[in-house]
Amino acid sequence: MRSCRDISVLVSQGLDKKLNLRERVSVSLHVMMCTRCRNFQTQSEFIRKAARRYSDELQSRLDNKP
Repeated sequence: MRSCRDISVLVSQGLDKKLNLRERVSVSLHVMMCTRCRNFQTQSEFIRKAARRYSDELQSRLDNKP
């Protein structure tokens, strides 16, 4: 089994690119058993979505600026 450090790297990479099957399975199995890594994954996804929404809102305001 991979370490928490390895899983956190894969979770972060998974936000930017599609992980291969082996990596996805490693992450899935690990986060089923590890609360800390599951929390890290959830929080990372939340931060990514919030940052994207914020960026989209700023761009929308700039596009509509007179």
